[in-house]
Amino acid sequence: MSELPEGTGDERVDAVLADLGRLAGLPVGEHVAVFEEAFSGLEAALGAVEAR
Repeated sequence: MSELPEGTGDERVDAVLADLGRLAGLPVGEHVAVFEEAFSGLEAALGAVEAR
């Protein structure tokens, strides 16, 4: 099995992915909000790349 990379190379994306780690400490009912925040963060990072 291949190992996962340490990071993506983009600090914004890495921060979003690291923030998903808090899911383990939250009730399932609160997961949607965390995923929505992650989606917004990834969308913003992608928008910044497209703007270049």
